[in-house]
Amino acid sequence: MRRTTLKDVGDHVGVSAKTVSNVINGTGWVREDLKTRVRQAVVELGYHPNSAARQLRSGRSGMIALAVPDLSQPYFAELASAIVAAAQERMITVMINQTNGLPETERRISDGVGLPAMDGLILSPLALTAADLSDRMDSTPIVLLGEHIGESALPHLTVDNAAAAQAATELLIASGRRRIAAVGAQPTGPNETSELRLTGYRAALRAAGLAEDGRLVRTVVDFRRREGAAAIEGLLAEGVDFDAVFAFNDLLALGAMHALAEAGLRVPQDVAVIGFDDIEEGRYSTPPLTTVAPDKAAIGRLALDLLLADTPAAGETTVPFSIARRMSA
Repeated sequence: MRRTTLKDVGDHVGVSAKTVSNVINGTGWVREDLKTRVRQAVVELGYHPNSAARQLRSGRSGMIALAVPDLSQPYFAELASAIVAAAQERMITVMINQTNGLPETERRISDGVGLPAMDGLILSPLALTAADLSDRMDSTPIVLLGEHIGESALPHLTVDNAAAAQAATELLIASGRRRIAAVGAQPTGPNETSELRLTGYRAALRAAGLAEDGRLVRTVVDFRRREGAAAIEGLLAEGVDFDAVFAFNDLLALGAMHALAEAGLRVPQDVAVIGFDDIEEGRYSTPPLTTVAPDKAAIGRLALDLLLADTPAAGETTVPFSIARRMSA
């Protein structure tokens, strides 16, 4: 049976083989409606790129790597899904790695040790700094995600965590809450995300003329449900008055809501709760969770744009966020 070619796909859509190639490889400029038609034709006709030939012609393998700290965390799993979806639109395969935030694992992956030839690497580091990454042994293009990196000449995508946390806290204040607990402070370890969200929380209190009560800032070991529940149990056991919770991620928020329900407190009537990340689980909690929603789809698209650009933009690019207003706050 004859193999379907680029020309076959182009003839089917009514465009040139070059246009089809541009869509598949994410190069050149093609109208969005044409991209959609070409991708549909690729599926309908069963076109399969000859990877070896394409690599010889273009110098690209059609494969990238993605490395995140913990795939058991819903945020990272959903982010990986968004990046894979963006890559699939360009006919690119993604190899996914989990680093557990270990410096030796992040270093090995950033140096390309044990990885096949790749067109690029998207890395969300918890242990390595910008200085660590400046002397990589591998020249494969890299895009960084997250807050830990600090000042870096490498392409870096991040959410404005301080602004997002301030917006979340301001929403609680606007609804009449005055005793707002902040659940998620991390005094040790890779804590840049925590520090930025705490900064935003404090900025909102100051802007509203509310004094900060240190007893309302609760530390956690990690961003998991059990830690959110333990923070609420601690507040209740200590008799600290609070009427709202800003949790630094959705898992902490879900744990907090569980502990509030166990204590016979109603959300949001007695205590309003807002999280951060907009994971799918929060949409089906009782009540559905109000949360800061980073644009994961935009992160996926921008990460691929930066990674595959001929001259990727160095430095930090901020991705948008919104507040997904539901029933918990």
